[in-house]
Order: sequence, then C-alpha cells, then structure tokens
Amino acid sequence: MICHPSQGAHTAELLVGVLADAGFESFTENDNGTLSAFIQSTLYTHELASRLSSDEFIEFLDSFLIKKIADENWNAVWESQYEPVLIDNCCMVRAPFHPKPEGVEFDIVIMPKMSFGTAHHETTKQMIQYLLGIDVSGKSLLDMGSGTAVLAILARMKGAFPVSAYDNDEWAFNNALENVQSNNFADIEVLLGDSSLLAGRKFDIILANINRNILLNDIPAYRASLNAGGMLIMSGFYSEDLPLIEAKAIETGLKLSSQRIENNWTAACFTL
Repeated sequence: MICHPSQGAHTAELLVGVLADAGFESFTENDNGTLSAFIQSTLYTHELASRLSSDEFIEFLDSFLIKKIADENWNAVWESQYEPVLIDNCCMVRAPFHPKPEGVEFDIVIMPKMSFGTAHHETTKQMIQYLLGIDVSGKSLLDMGSGTAVLAILARMKGAFPVSAYDNDEWAFNNALENVQSNNFADIEVLLGDSSLLAGRKFDIILANINRNILLNDIPAYRASLNAGGMLIMSGFYSEDLPLIEAKAIETGLKLSSQRIENNWTAACFTL
C-alpha cells in the first residue's frame, strides 16, 4: 500500500504505529513523502480496507493506493535496495551478494526476502546492540518473532546454547531456516508458531522484537518461560508506549533495568 500521510509533525511515525497495530508488517519512507506499507495479501480483508477509509485513520492518512506485489518481485526489490549494515564496528549484517568484510567480529549473512530483521530498522539495530553488550555464553535463548533469525544467529555466534527462533509467519519461518543453515548454525531450533509454543519451555534470555499489542498480550507468557534471574529484552514500540510495556512487565514480577531510544523507537531490558 502506498500511503499519503496527513500533514503534521511525526505523522508518518504515528501512521506506522497505527498501521502496525492493524497488521501491516514492514514500512519504507519514500523520497516523495509517501509511505509504503506491506501486509500479507491474506490479511488484507474487506474489513481492514473499510477501516482504512474510516474516521479511525483520517487524522493520519490523506489517501492510499493498494498494489499487490508477487513474492518474486518483492525479492528483486529487496536485492536491488538492500545494503549491508555495520553495528558498533563489530557486527556486520549483509546479504550473500555482498563481499565478506575484513576485521569484523560477527559477520551475519541474511537473505532478507520479505522477513523483518535486516538491521536496517532501529528496533533490530537496538536489539543487536543489546546482544553485543551482554554475556550470553552457555545461556538458553529464544528469539520470539524471529523474522530472518538475525538475533538468534548473533546469539549463537556469541556462544548462547541452546537457541530457538519462533515466528508465526510461514514465509519468515522458511527464511529463518535458510539463514541459520547459511550461517552454519543448523542447531538453532526454528519453529512456526506464536507464544503458545512457550508452554513448558524455559529460557535464560528471551528476545521479542514484535509490536506493542502483541508484546502486551504475551509478556505473561514470556515471564512464565524465564528461568530465575532471566532477562527479557523487547522492542518494536515507541517511547510513549514504554509505560504500558513496563506496567505489564511489573505486573508479572519483572523490573525494568535499561532502555534504548532511537528516532522514538524503543528497546527495553527487563530482569526477573
């Protein structure tokens, strides 16, 4: 969908937030001021189309154009626009068609396709920075809503074990399988599903880079799956949403230990 945001400060950012809550999964700000928002065709229902034209969106959205994109065309767009990302001078996230870097401690090869998690977005970058700053060696770790599985792969590179990656999107699931294989970490457990997979499972660290509403719903499940002294790191929400996230986490017995903010996107670390 090509969107024409309403005029006003931060309107594009606000529009991203409401569209994410409605089910859109990724976004690109275009040079002409429009916003491209992507959603799986099966999720773009008549009800959602009606909502986009309703008063619910009128303060954020002047107009929009819907265009269906075939998977193979999406991939071609990604390959033509995708650039490698270097984070904190020690972690490179690149595609297979980029040259191997020299002097980089963590070199992660990701075929992005349509999965979220290429380190271009502030939320993924902040999650990577959190991982780079903590000792995960020998700790069990879950990458929840894993997308490309970039976080699971980095955690495994840093010595976390066992490592799991869960996503409820079939395309992301298949992409994650491809990426863990190409980075030589076939021992990463990749599963298709949502937080219901957590029943009976325990982890030392849980990473969840999703969106505000899913996080608010699933924090109790994350808490139930944390080992004593465990850590929950979350992103995918704005700074103004942190009080809601923190309140829900405190409700379950977690406490906020640190946070990061970049362009109003926030990541936060909670401990048990």
